[in-house]
Amino acid sequence: MKQFSALLVASYGRHYLARPMDPQRSDHLYQVTARGKQHVGAVGDHLLLTETACDQAVIESIEPRKNLLYRSDAYKSKSIASNVDQILIVLATEPGFSPDLLGRAVIAAETAGIEARIVLNKCDLTEKLPTALELLLPYRTMGYPIHEISVKHDLASVMSLAEELKNKVSVLVGQSGMGKSSLLNVLVPDAAAQTQEHSKKLDSGKHTTTACRYYDLPAAWGGALIDSPGFQEFGLAHLSESELQHAFIEFREYLGQCKFHNCAHGDEPGCAISQAVLANRISQSRVDLFRQLRHESKNADAIQSKLK
Repeated sequence: MKQFSALLVASYGRHYLARPMDPQRSDHLYQVTARGKQHVGAVGDHLLLTETACDQAVIESIEPRKNLLYRSDAYKSKSIASNVDQILIVLATEPGFSPDLLGRAVIAAETAGIEARIVLNKCDLTEKLPTALELLLPYRTMGYPIHEISVKHDLASVMSLAEELKNKVSVLVGQSGMGKSSLLNVLVPDAAAQTQEHSKKLDSGKHTTTACRYYDLPAAWGGALIDSPGFQEFGLAHLSESELQHAFIEFREYLGQCKFHNCAHGDEPGCAISQAVLANRISQSRVDLFRQLRHESKNADAIQSKLK
């Protein structure tokens, strides 16, 4: 049976689609399965496949990943994308976005070593804009790029963002209702046709809104966009306390300066992080997020210990 290299371009649970790396065959989609439970694929994975039928194949191996973006709780993890250059966190002025989910997505990017960009959509709604920008101020202060766009009313703003996507693999993440799909359709004009083809292969379109998908950007730009389903939660239970501390980039210069080596950056005396908050060098909201994530991580560890 023939073996070949392929790119995983769509996933829904353990249902996968892949296309050959060979440019002459890259328009051929294969339904891909894993042997038993030994492989858990992510969109963007580079695979070695064995063809089992004209449009079916089985995963033999997954090449080592440059990175993997995923979320988790105490019981399971959910892969979002692999081998990406940057994450675009799509927010909107209306409906209001969750600062908590934004913070979690940024932390996930930092721990995976992926550049994070924040995209604020619907900036034409000027009465809502000041509130949104105020919530983003800590991230602007920390140096995260923030792109203010309006997909439906300011095409030039979207094209300015597009300059940052050229020759890169970017993953779109965000809550439902932020305009992520509208942004995708502007950046990838044939996205709807690709989505329909993927859905047909994945079984009659019922997975349309919950599948991760890989889209090539226009050839003149190069690169690709990976679209992920809108989320309402973003667990990071897999992160250790040390990983969490270092993922908060504004914490880094203060780590090791606390009075106690095991400081949880709560009410302990001599906490360098707490002192930085009082000096307005660190946002209180970010410290609150750290404490919440630390609590969730410890709870997950306790649950896992009981399950063993």
